[in-house]
Amino acid sequence: MWYFNGHHFFGMHWVWWILWLIFIFWVFAMPYDVPGQRTKKETPLDILKKRFAAGEIDKVEYIEQKKELLKD
Repeated sequence: MWYFNGHHFFGMHWVWWILWLIFIFWVFAMPYDVPGQRTKKETPLDILKKRFAAGEIDKVEYIEQKKELLKD
């Protein structure tokens, strides 16, 4: 009755597999941040703070670059 040459619903089972695969890919590949799942993207100011804390740049350079970043 619902069979067509041995295939259920004219091959609908393949459509469901494809939809599930798309859904699973979408869940893991989306670029949004889920709390506890992905790390927050660093802003340029965060990177500058880390460089200053690591001693890569001095206080004068930190202040100048911070002013430049906060200009906008």
